[in-house]
Amino acid sequence: MFLATTNKSKRLLYIGFIQQVRTKDLQRGLEEMPALLADLPPGFHFLVDLGRLESMEPACSTQIGKVMELCDQHGVGLVVRVIPDPAKDIGPNILSIFHYPHRPRAVTCETMSEAARLLSL
Repeated sequence: MFLATTNKSKRLLYIGFIQQVRTKDLQRGLEEMPALLADLPPGFHFLVDLGRLESMEPACSTQIGKVMELCDQHGVGLVVRVIPDPAKDIGPNILSIFHYPHRPRAVTCETMSEAARLLSL
């Protein structure tokens, strides 16, 4: 499952990966992204939560790359990733090289509490 939402006043895009994530889940989420990003100003923060992820189809990397590219095109300023279990690391650093040409600042946190402090939530 894939959840995407925004908090306009916090200039925040949140994406959560929950349990088993399949390519079709991300494809549906990708269709929502332009509308979500339209509400955010350049320099927005992007919070990616992998804390509830159990598994992900390898083909999902294509859709994740497209999400990154859309965020980059809309001027993402800070990417905060919550990855509590290194085994769940889906390779965001490698994907970032190819899909974030403008190189936003990126930080990886172990907990959502750490990410919330970093983002002043």
